Amino acid sequence: MSADSFVYRYPPLISGKFLKRYKRFFADIELDSGEIIVAHCPNTGPMTGIICEVGAPVMVSKSDNPKRKLAYTWEMVRLGDQQPTWVGVNTTLPNRVIKTMLAERLIPELAGRYDEIRSEVKYGKENKSRIDFLLSRDGQPSIYVEVKNTTWAKGSLALFPDTETTRGQKHLQELIDILPESKAVMLYFINRSDCDHFVPGDSRDKKYGDLFREAIAAGVEILPCRFKITPEGIQYLGVAPWQATEPND
Repeated sequence: MSADSFVYRYPPLISGKFLKRYKRFFADIELDSGEIIVAHCPNTGPMTGIICEVGAPVMVSKSDNPKRKLAYTWEMVRLGDQQPTWVGVNTTLPNRVIKTMLAERLIPELAGRYDEIRSEVKYGKENKSRIDFLLSRDGQPSIYVEVKNTTWAKGSLALFPDTETTRGQKHLQELIDILPESKAVMLYFINRSDCDHFVPGDSRDKKYGDLFREAIAAGVEILPCRFKITPEGIQYLGVAPWQATEPND
């Protein structure tokens, strides 16, 4: 894959300025035209480190679907003054991007290990959970791949999670439980290009950090995948080095 190629291209985006976010799902945006719109905020979490100041540059997309309550979707925000970085806000994109990359064999650590890709396959205790991707090949153990969107940063470190997540804890435990009969991969989608290392967010969820280390010991593969976000599209930067414990401040 060439350095200038995209694994995802955005539709034409509209630039504006951030005003405020509220009720998790809504963001007031002032477009460059001066119009103030309400955009859907796809990231319903705390958005630690990317809840921006009033006036921060943002990009939104607009849907022509008349059935949508909100025509606009908040896609990204630009952070920083010295070396500004676009950070992805739309949490529906990581799985779509990873599905494309799996289909096109663009993740070397996984390419060559599967012939079939299935999405949202039931698994876990009583078959009540769904794995993001199940990769399979005749005669080989299946590979269960869970994807986590990652936007929290401390300097050049990307961290997950940015808040306590019982759901995330459950996903790690379920990946541990399928071993050793199957393979398990935890893939962190680092939705910003200014991070070149990954660590678990122990300071926000110590139990998740403990399960992360237990998962490593059990044989779960860790793939922190780096991406560059631009208004034109998303580029893949490769797998970041990682360590098992968040460093002390």
